Amino acid sequence: MDESAVVRITEIDNEVEAGLLDELLEERGIPHIIRCFHDAVYDGVFQVQQGWGCVLAPEEHRQDIEAILHDIRARFPADGDGA
Repeated sequence: MDESAVVRITEIDNEVEAGLLDELLEERGIPHIIRCFHDAVYDGVFQVQQGWGCVLAPEEHRQDIEAILHDIRARFPADGDGA
């Protein structure tokens, strides 16, 4: 995918969330790039500042991606209080 044709859609909180989102977007045929902010040289300092990573995709897929991520977060809350 041409990275010039994608925009930053949303932040990703952790590796598990990234994996689930990647799998679901692949299943639906939604073009995307999952970008992790970890940099071994700086020992992950950018993840502390910017979060785990982000998803990049064509703008026309924004609503679908945000809805899928919302569903993931509803089913698997980060604080462990979910069903």
